[in-house]
Amino acid sequence: MTRLFGTDGVRGLANGPVLTADLALRLATAAARVLGGANRERLTAIVGRDTRASGEFLEAAVVAGLASAGVDVVRVGVVPTPALAYLVAQRETDLGVMLSASHNPMADNGIKFFAQGGIKLPDDVEDLIEAELAADWVLPQGAGVGRVRDDLTAVDDYVAHLVASLEQPQSLRGLTVVLDAANGAAFQTAVQAFEQAGATVLPIHAQPDGYNINDQCGSTHLESLQATVVERSADFGLAFDGDADRCLAVDQTGAVVDGDQILAILALALKDQGRLHLDTVVATVMSNLGFIQAMRSHGVGVDTTKVGDRYVLEAMNDNNFSLGGEQSGHVILSDYATTGDGVLTGLHLAARVTSSGQSLAELASVMTRLPQVMINVSGIDRARVNLDHAVNEAVRQATTDLARRGRILLRPSGTEPVVRVMVEAPTIEEAESVAQRLADVLTERLALPQ
Repeated sequence: MTRLFGTDGVRGLANGPVLTADLALRLATAAARVLGGANRERLTAIVGRDTRASGEFLEAAVVAGLASAGVDVVRVGVVPTPALAYLVAQRETDLGVMLSASHNPMADNGIKFFAQGGIKLPDDVEDLIEAELAADWVLPQGAGVGRVRDDLTAVDDYVAHLVASLEQPQSLRGLTVVLDAANGAAFQTAVQAFEQAGATVLPIHAQPDGYNINDQCGSTHLESLQATVVERSADFGLAFDGDADRCLAVDQTGAVVDGDQILAILALALKDQGRLHLDTVVATVMSNLGFIQAMRSHGVGVDTTKVGDRYVLEAMNDNNFSLGGEQSGHVILSDYATTGDGVLTGLHLAARVTSSGQSLAELASVMTRLPQVMINVSGIDRARVNLDHAVNEAVRQATTDLARRGRILLRPSGTEPVVRVMVEAPTIEEAESVAQRLADVLTERLALPQ
């Protein structure tokens, strides 16, 4: 049986075969039972959502499920995912529920749970919630049911927290920044935070209507941000995704500044301030080799994890590291957040621009991105990728050919008969050639029967 929880909660087509109102209600009830544990005192929960139309009925179902389980619920409306995590921690709430499918198209949605302290749930706790869906238990009645109220101060509290994370008030004065809110959850918080920090803000895609979230905008579609930055002669631009847990940037010329470059800039900023714990940053195996080389040259170690912000956060928590992230723009600043926070990342990136006196392009030049090619090889037995002699020999030979000039990674999909071939090399032509050669070997050796 397929596991209901994925890498970031339960996600799928809203009102489709899996993600229904009934499932949302039952998941919420099961989560209350599991996260409540032996504590039979009254639990409290905060529920938020992004701007998708489907979030409205899913929110109603989740709230009903929690209240029917005896949980007092606070609805905070449309907020970024990191805002919900912050509020759960700051208000010492027992659990939080966020309704969002992040950067996915509008038709999708998702349910993410947070435990006390604003922490995402580990796999074993998600498994307990999933198992609890099939259990029978007695629901409270009368005065035992939960109460529901709305909190209209949540956005203001979160924005105040973001601005307070900067060392100086009005520290962004003099900057002109284009903000692409992806017609998503950051449409209010991003603009307010940057304006309160002193920046001149040019917002785009900040008029959500329930249907236009991530639609040719945000961190997955940077074209309009690039054009606006150049047309308006802005200092740089920032793009968030639908729930604002990631951030990408473009410099004054419209060139993309990806998550690796942002991570490099922030790592050196924290190192200069003596706040980069053990002079180490956490990244994933997908981070560009140019990032690793740049960090090494500046005396910064890189602790590498599997792909996924939960694994980055796990490594950070295990070693008390202060910074980690992914190439996609998920960046975790653990002094201020328990999860990736796009607006927080953008603010600290902007603060580095002002404090250094350098442009974003100059700061980003600290690392040189090696050309990176990715080929998804489908229809093959992913379980044998590390066992086949011919595949291993092909990888060994290609690695020898690249020497220290590049890097190769074969990454089997966790859910599909697909292996992702990633190659970095000094030129795009060499990267494409090596990647295709390996893809051909995989297809020849590991093809599944038709």
